[in-house]
Amino acid sequence: MRTHFRSFLFVFLFIQTALWAQQPVDSKITKAEDELKALQASQVKVLHELEDLKLEQLRSDLTLIGLPKLLPGEEVILHSAMALVYNENYEQASWVAHIILPDVVSGMVGRSNDFRPDPLVKTGTSEDRDFFIRDTLSDGTYKYQGFGFDRGHLAPSADFRWSQKALSESFYYSNMSPQLADFNRDSWAKLEDLLRAYVQESRVPLYVVTAPLLREGLPVIEKAIHKVAIPVYYYKIAVDPVNRLAVAFLMPNKKCEYPTEHYSVSIDSLETLTGRDFFPALPDSLESMLEKMDSAKPWMKMKEKNDEKPLDPTSLPKKHFNTVQAKLYQNQNEKIIVCGTVVSTKLSSKGNVFLNLDKGFPNQIFTVSIFKDQLINFTYPPQTELMGRTICVEGKVADFNGTPSMVIEHEKSIRLYLSDQD
Repeated sequence: MRTHFRSFLFVFLFIQTALWAQQPVDSKITKAEDELKALQASQVKVLHELEDLKLEQLRSDLTLIGLPKLLPGEEVILHSAMALVYNENYEQASWVAHIILPDVVSGMVGRSNDFRPDPLVKTGTSEDRDFFIRDTLSDGTYKYQGFGFDRGHLAPSADFRWSQKALSESFYYSNMSPQLADFNRDSWAKLEDLLRAYVQESRVPLYVVTAPLLREGLPVIEKAIHKVAIPVYYYKIAVDPVNRLAVAFLMPNKKCEYPTEHYSVSIDSLETLTGRDFFPALPDSLESMLEKMDSAKPWMKMKEKNDEKPLDPTSLPKKHFNTVQAKLYQNQNEKIIVCGTVVSTKLSSKGNVFLNLDKGFPNQIFTVSIFKDQLINFTYPPQTELMGRTICVEGKVADFNGTPSMVIEHEKSIRLYLSDQD
């Protein structure tokens, strides 16, 4: 009996000793957890303060050099990270100006989709019922009837993914314009991607002005309660004051067949078209230099800088087509002549040669294939001799994994484009 009692006492004392020893450790863990919570709360507070300071600086920089000159009767509406002039006659902005900061590279804020009227527009803006009808079903869910247009952002929400506040404000209807889905989700999105990629590579702030081309007589969304006008064209202007570069793009509100760079124009040409002065606060000499620039090449990703615009079809001889037009003859079993610039080449492990015209891999829009057993018909290595040359090739256009392609069997089927003009 005494032996059992002693064993019980020993176990009891051991547990008590362990508990007494554990109490200081538990206390330290609790203290450490409290300190961590305090640090996390402090970090959140500092991050909010930092975001507010960046927004304040952005607004200052934007108003200093980023706004177009106002026309009579216009009033600037300044939000946290974008400025705009609202045009009541067309129920959308005449223009929206913003800055893409290098912070966009590491920004993690997700798309909010909180579309809503802009409270700062005194006359009111467009709203949900200008783009779709929403009916409530008996089970509480919604049924949508769209009017055929996307609510296209002028200043894209993804440009503000470093700031929850700025991103949310990009969903104001004052920043929306009716765009066809094929344009908004493809051509327009590619242009937005191009500018963000430029900021990612250059790590400098980019001043951007975006606008619909508003003219009298534009069609309207008939089912819209505010009869929102449907622009036929949109333009976007980008200025990098650090590297002294500028470019503008003018694109039709439809599926664009040509690559993005095909639509680049000068700011001067847009000022003539719109009657606006876009960057009047810049020093005159710098403004004059920047507004003459019309090439998209400096804005493209490093691997795309060799790309060329497809040739102007009106400049080609009769029965000659550019690389975009070639798609129309895909699988038609008809011989045609296609002209373009060789911007990338490849000699495959199997000995086949591939030439990409106007746009390089992996964004190729037209490929010339010369198989290994046909290279004997060439007096030169085409993969090196033709690189950077503008050529015309004759043959049938086929579909190769979605890309218009032409198989060439002899060097006589390839001619230098310039020599054709001699």
